[in-house]
Amino acid sequence: MALHYNLAKVYALSDNDPEFVQQIISLFISEVPADLEQVKTGVKEGDHKLAYSYAHKIKPTLDLLGMDVAFQEILQIEAWTKAEGKKKEIKPVFDSVEAQIEKAVKEISKDFNL
Repeated sequence: MALHYNLAKVYALSDNDPEFVQQIISLFISEVPADLEQVKTGVKEGDHKLAYSYAHKIKPTLDLLGMDVAFQEILQIEAWTKAEGKKKEIKPVFDSVEAQIEKAVKEISKDFNL
C-alpha cells in the first residue's frame, strides 16, 4: 500500500496504461537516487549550479509521483541555489527530501517487485 508515493497522476496521464506506469516507476528507481546524490554533492561542496540542475531534474518526478512534501522541499532547494545560500540553511531540507525518496524507492521496489 502506497504511503510514500501516489500514482494517481501517473495513471491519469497514461490513461491507466500499466506499461507506461511501469516505465515511470522504473525510471524513478533507477535515476532519481543517482540524481539526488548529485544534489547532495552540490550542497556539500557549495556548488549551487550542480545542486540546482539536479534538483530541477528531479522536481517533475516528485510531482508526478504525488510526493507533495518532497516536491515543496525541492522547490526550497532550488530557491536556495539561486540565492547561493549557506549549506547549513538547506541541509535539514535536503535530509528530509533524501529520506522521503529513500522510503518511496523501498516501497515502490516492494510494491512492484523491482
